[in-house]
Amino acid sequence: MKYSTAIVGGFLASFALAGVASAESYADQVGKCLTQFANANDAASVTLECTAGGGKLSDCKVVENSAGGKGFDKAALCVAAYLPVGSKTGTIRVPVRFPGS
Repeated sequence: MKYSTAIVGGFLASFALAGVASAESYADQVGKCLTQFANANDAASVTLECTAGGGKLSDCKVVENSAGGKGFDKAALCVAAYLPVGSKTGTIRVPVRFPGS
């Protein structure tokens, strides 16, 4: 089962640079995180604030969640570990959209 997730900002460009294999691996991880923490049939938008460095995100916290209490905050935090951030550094906001089915 495929889960569509839209990542706004410069992350789509990172997929293009990282290649299709990384994008597929990312999509698999999104599916796993969503299945583990939330209902894939529901839609939600979550904004994370994270520290970017070394091509990874760390110290993420949820700053906005359109579906509180439904697990999408945990799913977004799980997804953050797999987001390609390239050479970005510093504190960044990461919007994550779970469109539902």
